[in-house]
Amino acid sequence: MPQSDSDERFAILVVRSGGIAGLTKRWRAEPDPDRAPHWRELVESCPWDAPPEPAAGADRYQWRIEVHRGDTAVHRARLSDAQVEGPWRSLVDEVRQAASPAR
Repeated sequence: MPQSDSDERFAILVVRSGGIAGLTKRWRAEPDPDRAPHWRELVESCPWDAPPEPAAGADRYQWRIEVHRGDTAVHRARLSDAQVEGPWRSLVDEVRQAASPAR
């Protein structure tokens, strides 16, 4: 995420859907300006241009991860449950901790 203004606000949306029940959960984090460098580091550590290869499987969770600046999504990824590892897992876990889920 190019940083043009250190005070620029952004939001991270994580959506998990699927599984046996087919339920959808959403988490949204809007970092405070004093925590923005930490969150930018998490976002930039993810390979947005080269996500891992998809893994097949029935009844598994699917993840949608988006980073928004204003009304514009600047990063988007769709991952299977098995792909949410490494930097993706760190980002997802931080967003889930920072926000309570909304269905």
